[in-house]
Amino acid sequence: MTPLDLIALEKRHVWHPFTQMRDWEASDPLLIESGDGIMLRGSDGRDYYDANSSMWLNVHGHGRPEIDNAIRVQLDKIAQVTLLGLTHEPAALLAARLAEIAPEGLSRVFFSDNGSTAVEVALKMAFQYWQHKGESRPRFVALNDGYHGDTIGAVSVGGVSLFHGIFKPLLFTAEFIPSPALAQNAAEAAAQLEEVLDRYPGEISAVVMEPIVQMAGGILVQPPGYLKAVRELCDRHNVLLIFDEVATGFGRTGTMFACEQEDVAPDFLCLAKGLTGGYMPLAATLTHEGIYEAFLGDYHEWKTFTHGHSYGGNPLACAAALATLDIFEQDNVLAGLPAKIAHIRETLETFRDLPHVNSIRQAGLAAGIALIKDKDAGTPYALEDAIGPKICARARELGLITRPLGPIITFLPPLVGTNEQITEMLEIIRQAIVDVTGE
Repeated sequence: MTPLDLIALEKRHVWHPFTQMRDWEASDPLLIESGDGIMLRGSDGRDYYDANSSMWLNVHGHGRPEIDNAIRVQLDKIAQVTLLGLTHEPAALLAARLAEIAPEGLSRVFFSDNGSTAVEVALKMAFQYWQHKGESRPRFVALNDGYHGDTIGAVSVGGVSLFHGIFKPLLFTAEFIPSPALAQNAAEAAAQLEEVLDRYPGEISAVVMEPIVQMAGGILVQPPGYLKAVRELCDRHNVLLIFDEVATGFGRTGTMFACEQEDVAPDFLCLAKGLTGGYMPLAATLTHEGIYEAFLGDYHEWKTFTHGHSYGGNPLACAAALATLDIFEQDNVLAGLPAKIAHIRETLETFRDLPHVNSIRQAGLAAGIALIKDKDAGTPYALEDAIGPKICARARELGLITRPLGPIITFLPPLVGTNEQITEMLEIIRQAIVDVTGE
């Protein structure tokens, strides 16, 4: 089939995520045929920078032979083994490896298949844990502008109204507090959490949050010290703490896990996206022995965690994850990130002079360029202005792929990108902003 035939076929049958399909039907889609490093090759014969890491997944670049070979070796053995009543070598090795690199105390690993399900697992485990303790705790606390996935439990603790508002009648109880990024300091943000914890003593199962930065909410960076304050409040009020590191983990914020930056260990750590280097669906929810032991009992007590996913712990995905972790060690990836993070920060500083750039947000190799219609008057772009999509469309014409979060242009390159490539990517984004805004 020709590329045109394939595009016509997919327009008849494929329903795309987070996409207004009327616009898609009228668009000229880009068909990706291959990838190499941080580049994507389109069916038009052009190369494009993958400036959002294929939706924040790809950490080591496309076509890494180490990951390719690990999958091939496992494929010669077996492609799928269920963890319901059986086990296999890659799952055992990966669980041990994750426990080794995770924050202290997180020794138990429950596999699922995507970030949303990793969060669902943590929510259900937390709720059931308190049941086993003889307590009914129906509430969770979450952050406004937080995003944890699109299944019903994850949406219940999601705070992005544009994504989640329509599903409100289906959701369970959650108490939302303002995004800490809006507070003047960690103490002010922590006080907002403490007020809710004081209001519902003995009713809250867990606090759920992305540590350091709320990604899909608009790259909202939390004030220093906030994580430590949250951990202390949860301990004081006897409430569990869930960290969603689906998007912030595996080097994205500069450390393997974002919570390491304040030396804080949660009760649950949710992982996905970069876990397999962007190769295959796989997620993991880590917890400690205290949670695990609450689920042990005689069969008649039925303390079993009755939750599972058919592809959870898939051998091919586990093999890819093990190879991904090997690359982190062999290439000393984390040691090379500070220089790249500093280079992104320095380059983005030059964007502040653009008339329609309102703010620059950055946490490690995750950055957002927030746009405004009139900086002097404080007038935002309206939804119908579609400023984000227009700029990203122009960036694609210039050879770069990224996606907006409303009026915020995101920049999340693969960790493997060089400073020279980072400069080229940001120059394209800057040019796209100028071309679309006219100044």
